Amino acid sequence: MKVLVTGAAGMLGHRFCRRLAQTGAIAGKRVESLAMIDVIEPPPVPDASFKIHSVACDLSEPQVAKQVMADRPDVILHAAAIVSGEAEADFDKGYRVNVTGTRYLFEAVREAAYMPRLIFTSSIAVFGAPFPEVIGEEFFAAPLTSYGAQKAIGELLLSDYTRRGFFDGIGIRLPTICVRPGKPNMAASGFFSNIIREPLNGQEAVLPVPDTVRHWFASPDSAVGFFFHAAEIDGSLVGPRRNLSMPGVSATVSEMIESLGRCAGAERVKLIRRQPDPVIMRMVEGWPRNLDASRASSLGFEAEKSFDAIICAHIQDELRN
Repeated sequence: MKVLVTGAAGMLGHRFCRRLAQTGAIAGKRVESLAMIDVIEPPPVPDASFKIHSVACDLSEPQVAKQVMADRPDVILHAAAIVSGEAEADFDKGYRVNVTGTRYLFEAVREAAYMPRLIFTSSIAVFGAPFPEVIGEEFFAAPLTSYGAQKAIGELLLSDYTRRGFFDGIGIRLPTICVRPGKPNMAASGFFSNIIREPLNGQEAVLPVPDTVRHWFASPDSAVGFFFHAAEIDGSLVGPRRNLSMPGVSATVSEMIESLGRCAGAERVKLIRRQPDPVIMRMVEGWPRNLDASRASSLGFEAEKSFDAIICAHIQDELRN
């Protein structure tokens, strides 16, 4: 089996590659080779039993996707994207990377004329307010950000290319990934990770929204689990609706902070400084808060059941690293 990962220098793409090196297989089939691509050369993956080809390239440039597809990978994880805050700040770059790059990749697969499994990393940002109490899969996509619009376009393309038999696509609507390791990125939702990660490291964190804000979360490990399951699942079980809202945990900021106190102590909670940001608060008002992910759950996708479990997963991850 040959595997291609776009966005392989990113947190989730690289984490998937590392786990692939540990398992050496997908759905019981041995991995022969892994192509890792990103706009910067992805970091090396140690201890892999298969050949790894790592390339710095830009999928939004003409002809690049065709070159990437020359090896005809069996599984493609398309995780390359500009994150929400950057997509909102730079309109042209967001559409170039998130839409044009995706279209070029899909077209390259179509021209290669075979049927790989293609996993598209979408987002719950495809949904927009006003929301019902719980967002079901029948709720219409009406994104309120450029990033959400770009992901919704990708979902529509994935469904149509799959319907036409160009590839076997599955769209993974990721919850907000928390707790993200490392330094803060340009995602508008980054503060959700910051208010947990920084206090755990003994550092101050800024909270720009009220404690009452509710959102939908899953850990990085759960996200990688989603990708593996999407690579393995029988597409006929998914049916014609190819984009799935992933399981997660619905929690308010207040509940997140309570979890931090239970997992790490009251002194860590004191490191959170409240500093309202009207721009962030306006964006948050249009974000999903609670989803019905029963269809994905019935297909075998799994995530944490509590925010305590998400924090514990991060602590264990940091200890492993």
